[in-house]
Amino acid sequence: MTPLVLIPGMMCDERLFLPQVAAYSKSRQVICAPIYARSTINELAQDILAEAPQRFALAGLSMGGIVAMEILRLAPDRIERIALLDTNPLAETAEIKARRYPQMKVVSDGGLVTVIRDEMKPNYLSDSPQRIDILNLCLEMALDLGPAVFLNQSRALMNRVDQSATLQSANLPALILCGREDKLCPVARHELMAKLMRGSHLEIIEGAAHLPTLEQPELTNAALSRWLESE
Repeated sequence: MTPLVLIPGMMCDERLFLPQVAAYSKSRQVICAPIYARSTINELAQDILAEAPQRFALAGLSMGGIVAMEILRLAPDRIERIALLDTNPLAETAEIKARRYPQMKVVSDGGLVTVIRDEMKPNYLSDSPQRIDILNLCLEMALDLGPAVFLNQSRALMNRVDQSATLQSANLPALILCGREDKLCPVARHELMAKLMRGSHLEIIEGAAHLPTLEQPELTNAALSRWLESE
């Protein structure tokens, strides 16, 4: 079966995809690609392409989806199918970019916990019974990655390019998926992506916000399975 490459979001690692790795590694090679060591989306994408199989299925969540779109732009012939989860095809707005600078200053001064706990984590999840456990996992992932990764990823996101043309020119099985309650990358953004990508399929996951892979793993896996099996 075609290998599956998964790209996590900002300040997340392979633990973001634990339910997916458990489900799909029984039948195919599953690779969780890190996006830690570079400070541009293009460099991160090129690093993943250098290590990835010659041809693969690609799924990315949030910042991981942004990197996935750059991979699709650079090497469309190597991507068999793509899933874009809770992400954004547009360039960073001036307003959001301006918010990053004070966050980066706080993190540079030793305040990574403060930024993750007070400014980022509250925007991630729906109000569900597993909310606290997932928030704690998010903080654990972020602290394990550390401030240098936060700064690299912030710079990469600030300077990303608009990928609308990449999506318009794509011709492959595509899943556009998001949590119904996602505030960071709302449903309307995913409806835009679905319109841009011919033949794509839009899935809205109920009872989830920005991290449906953990919030609603069974619903998310069902959507991913349909995508992996589609023609």
